[in-house]
Amino acid sequence: MVVERLPLYLRAISNLTKQGREVISSQDLGAELHTTPAQIRKDLSYFGRFGKQGRGYHAGRLLEELRHILQLDRTWNVTLVGVGRLGKAIISYPGFAPQGFRIVAAFDADSRQVGQLVGGLTVQPMSELERAVREKDVSIAIVAVPATQAQAVIQDLVKLGIRAILNYAPVTPRVPDSVRVKAIDPVLTLQSITYYLRPDGASLAGEEEQDERTPV
Repeated sequence: MVVERLPLYLRAISNLTKQGREVISSQDLGAELHTTPAQIRKDLSYFGRFGKQGRGYHAGRLLEELRHILQLDRTWNVTLVGVGRLGKAIISYPGFAPQGFRIVAAFDADSRQVGQLVGGLTVQPMSELERAVREKDVSIAIVAVPATQAQAVIQDLVKLGIRAILNYAPVTPRVPDSVRVKAIDPVLTLQSITYYLRPDGASLAGEEEQDERTPV
């Protein structure tokens, strides 16, 4: 999906600008991302014309355009539900804020977690979720609860108007079509990459890697 690749382009362009590059080409981006220049030009063409043939793209301007398309030219308030070991690590991760994602509230159903101070946030009970979403203008939720609780938690978030959810629970929740859920499951990823450790999997592995490098 084209939108899924735009953040990769954004990161690659940022890396190139840090190297002092003011003008970049689709070949430059292709080399950075191990994909074809044609794919990059096709993807960008969905959103307009950002460069001139033979001249490349103005890196700073393209960064601004992509950030605007992805709505990253503003700050997004995020709530976290589930403050176990994973939730604590998420709150403490320093990479969200520089990219415009601010975790403004954290919740847990476990009374032992409620009241703890984690990353500058006081963990609140689930009963306070509705008030916090409204008062803090929360648009995005991160769910880091056990699998058995995930569907109910996500249903509650949807009822409160949350339409973008990053789900770390190892389940596939049922949500309306208007809600976007992105799953993060490192165990599934590990279970898939162990295939490539098979002594007889080298041939297929090479084909799969080529597919990954050339998005369709």
